[in-house]
Amino acid sequence: MAASSAKPYCCSSLNPAPSNAIARRAALSALPAAKPRRFSHGLAAVAANPRASRSAVLRPVRACLAAPRRPEYVPDRIDDPNYVRIFDTTLRDGEQSPGATMTSAEKLVVARQLARLGVDIIEAGFPASSPDDLDAVRSIAIEVGNTPVGEDGHVPVICGLSRCNKRDIDAAWEAVRHARKPRIHTFIATSEIHMQHKLRKTPDQVVAIAREMVAYARSLGCPDVEFSPEDAGSQIESSCIIS
Repeated sequence: MAASSAKPYCCSSLNPAPSNAIARRAALSALPAAKPRRFSHGLAAVAANPRASRSAVLRPVRACLAAPRRPEYVPDRIDDPNYVRIFDTTLRDGEQSPGATMTSAEKLVVARQLARLGVDIIEAGFPASSPDDLDAVRSIAIEVGNTPVGEDGHVPVICGLSRCNKRDIDAAWEAVRHARKPRIHTFIATSEIHMQHKLRKTPDQVVAIAREMVAYARSLGCPDVEFSPEDAGSQIESSCIIS
């Protein structure tokens, strides 16, 4: 019997017989074309329906990105319990990072972007630290603190940091008072080691200074005064006394 030159065909799941492959292709070609998803949007919607209008394509995207309603700003109160108020210190605390010092013009650019992001409160600087920083905070208060942005006309609170003394508080108020929503943020050390070695004052004296300076800031006409106990984490008792 003469040997055949044809190679034997091995039928497996990875290499099915030709007849089976032809049958599968025929079955697939008989299936109806897949319909586009009802809720497709963006590029998928354009591919599925080239005649779709731009507004119809973008409507679901806008719905997903729609921001929740921002509650009216009232100092010391948030009417919506689900709303998180953002207090940003990029222009003050963030600027203390090595190599991150900004010019007045650069701070103004960053402040504009923070407002566009929807930040509620911008701590623009430490006005008493230098004449340049006072000018920078004042510029931010005048421009960013009076310019509505976004669909809801958001205007951020402009805040200036100060230590618990009249000179610092006067400088902070001079800088932020031009804003529609000004805030003075004053602080004093409350940990045992700071009171003893830096301030050289007793806890009772520190509490008295804090109360006096918060009252002084309010007396200047600032409706929004924030107080912070510096280094409070190392001694809870002092911060509790202040509160």
